[in-house]
Amino acid sequence: MADWQSLDPEAAREAEKYENPIPSRELILAHLSERGSPASREQLVEEFGLSTEDQVEALRRRLRAMERDAQLIYTRRGTYAPVDKLDLILGRISGHRDGFGFLIPDDGSEDLFMSPAQMRLVFDGDRALARVSGVDRRGRREGVIVEVVSRAHETIVGRYFEEGGIGFVVADNPKIQQEVLVTPGRNASAQVGQFVEVKITHWPTPRFQPQGDVVEVVGNYMAPGMEIDVALRTYDIPHVWPQAVVKEASKLKPEVEEKDKEKRVDLRDLPFVTIDGEDARDFDDAVYCEAIPGKLRLFSGGWKLYVAIADVSSYVKIGSALDAEAQVRGNSVYFPERVVPMLPEELSNGLCSLNPHVDRLAMVCEMTISKKGEMTDYVFYEAVIHSHARLTYNKVSTILEQSKTADAKRLRAQYSEVIPDLKQLYALYKVLLAARHTRGAIDFETQETRIIFGSERKIAEIRPTTRNDAHKLIEECMLAANVATAEFLKKHEIPALYRVHDGPPPERLEKLRAFLGELGLSLHKGKDGPTPKDYQALLASIQGRPDFHLIQTVMLRSLSQAVYSAQNDGHFGLNYEAYTHFTSPIRRYPDLLTHRAIRSVIHSKQNTPHVRRAGAMSIPKARIYPYDEAALEQLGEQCSMSERRADEATRDVVNWLKCEFMKDRVGESFPGVVTAVTGFGLFVELTDIYVEGLVHVTALPGDYYHFDPVHHRLSGERTGRNFRLGDTVEVKVMRVDLDERKIDFEVSEKTLSAPVGRSSKKRGAETAPAAVVEKSAESARPARRSAEKKSGEAYRSSDAAAKNAEVRKSREMKQALLAEAKNGGKAKTEGASSRSGGSEKTTKHRKGPSKSGSTRKPKGKS
Repeated sequence: MADWQSLDPEAAREAEKYENPIPSRELILAHLSERGSPASREQLVEEFGLSTEDQVEALRRRLRAMERDAQLIYTRRGTYAPVDKLDLILGRISGHRDGFGFLIPDDGSEDLFMSPAQMRLVFDGDRALARVSGVDRRGRREGVIVEVVSRAHETIVGRYFEEGGIGFVVADNPKIQQEVLVTPGRNASAQVGQFVEVKITHWPTPRFQPQGDVVEVVGNYMAPGMEIDVALRTYDIPHVWPQAVVKEASKLKPEVEEKDKEKRVDLRDLPFVTIDGEDARDFDDAVYCEAIPGKLRLFSGGWKLYVAIADVSSYVKIGSALDAEAQVRGNSVYFPERVVPMLPEELSNGLCSLNPHVDRLAMVCEMTISKKGEMTDYVFYEAVIHSHARLTYNKVSTILEQSKTADAKRLRAQYSEVIPDLKQLYALYKVLLAARHTRGAIDFETQETRIIFGSERKIAEIRPTTRNDAHKLIEECMLAANVATAEFLKKHEIPALYRVHDGPPPERLEKLRAFLGELGLSLHKGKDGPTPKDYQALLASIQGRPDFHLIQTVMLRSLSQAVYSAQNDGHFGLNYEAYTHFTSPIRRYPDLLTHRAIRSVIHSKQNTPHVRRAGAMSIPKARIYPYDEAALEQLGEQCSMSERRADEATRDVVNWLKCEFMKDRVGESFPGVVTAVTGFGLFVELTDIYVEGLVHVTALPGDYYHFDPVHHRLSGERTGRNFRLGDTVEVKVMRVDLDERKIDFEVSEKTLSAPVGRSSKKRGAETAPAAVVEKSAESARPARRSAEKKSGEAYRSSDAAAKNAEVRKSREMKQALLAEAKNGGKAKTEGASSRSGGSEKTTKHRKGPSKSGSTRKPKGKS
């Protein structure tokens, strides 16, 4: 095939890129498919007629890259084969705390169940190729690992222990069940029980556990703030500034230079204000609003709304170390009383922050809004502003909502200069809110909380936060600016990242309809499914019902998670055809990308009424915004991932703190509400404490309990007792496990004694534990069966007893091992190291360094 270039559909692209072009990936895949059998590199060199050393080396690199990207697999015979010809499934590994896991296919097909034995070859988050090996007794496709394509973790964070002179690390991430053996002499002088970070040097194989070297002693167990240090490393959140970033940040001036204020719209005379929380330190946005005067009267019924956003793109240049690190971080991460910023403090709290009484560079979205709340015009431009006041939500709420109080009078006197503008903002907010209701955006009532710390960073109180009109006012202003931005991007045909929120998936919608039907409620059954208006209309119709929060919770859980995408598919929850993020470039990388897109138009020669240039010079687009749709899609996936990563890390930290808060309350009883029902038990949130724990199904009174996923309840077969989402119960705190971030409750005798259904018999603490039903804690990701089949099944008591005994035994062994290790450790080695959890047989699995100190190297290709 010496004339391969004539057959290559991408020959022109290859010739443009390389002086000595080689076959494209597309041609290699097509050739291997037509060939009918795998081929070695030497065979491909001969068949393609490649003659020069450069071409042979380039082909070697391309084949390795295709192997890395899971387009090809390198067989044991030293040949390459297309993945799709081997019936292999590519996906991401999702581990479970009980030892088993799943491979989530990239193609969206049904998940593959991975047994504990298979999970010992991989870590949570790894990308792997697997093949279907059969179907388990629950009807799930079961798989085996063929090859690990890429590893999610180079390092693991956990606690260091020793047993019989051998060091090992127990991962803090409960989804990683393998213990990592520490190479003798490579423990960095870690003490037993301390948190450490271990770099993996040998990946797990069927015969050997993973092995690594301790690279950092993170700190002591239970030290104040340690939970954040651990979460940063567990979730791979970048938190140390590279030296190149420090160097670039140090060169920035503390204040805006005069030359940078030139060729910008000067808005320093407009009384912009920032409105944020009391403890906010970085100020992304400032607002100003004025009524539009008419020809014959002072007010014609419309407003000019100015939303000024920190002009981060003027300081964070493409190709800079600052930009590279911001892209890797993706967003700022907000832990309780600690922030890991996306940008260094010189920018986030200094030069970019719209602090009061100083000049700042801003990107302004100026909007004209009618008296009906409709946006009739918008224009973007680079400006210099001067914030006239730093206000807080509570202060603005007091001024606007409690105008007759003494505090309001004092605040009006203090901020007299901006009071008229605040009143205009408030009037505009009411109009925008009415337009929101007319549009039919979904408005769920959710309860957020704030952790209040006492001494030594211990929780003193978990306090509910309330959203006042000042919060909502700023929210409406930001929504308006984001919508104007999305329209601007669409109108100017700029590839961009949109904030996309899909409608409810069909399977969730089906469950929601079934649930609502039992209550005599329904969602509109249009051709394309329910609209946001239908959701909001239903919410409005159930206001005042005692089961309002129950219904709202089920509705909320039916929706998808919003993501960033280069494909504009609209925002279901807000009911916008196009929506993007523009208002927080200090803390979100997608917003910074959006600013660059707008700047590319401002600094172009394009004639458009939607930008104001003020003498801005023309700059080539490639220097400002060098992104095509493919690059943006990749950035969208990365930013969506970093957003989820931040959410998971902060949730993990909060759960740790809540467990610590409840540790001294074991044995106490509290009222609570059932917040989730699963086959393995009830999740209950304690009233006024806002801490959630699990009532395991085995802690319920003696009966066979059937899990009904449609109606979100567990039903007792003999007693007729139901435990349902939204039920009020009293529970007793039985156990708190900081390492697992778990709190175990038991339904109190007071709840059990209440008459129910056909049985009014009182049941106390002497009642035998329940048999487990349909779905245990080991099956957090079940096979996708119909709701009817699930609701009609019960666990067999023999299965439950065996499985629970096995899980208890595994956990007891783990606890015994850790307890021994904490005391300096001469724990028994027989079976003590097993962490297989859900496996059918408890086994020893601690091979590797022998007791003499020699090291066993893992065999085979990882």
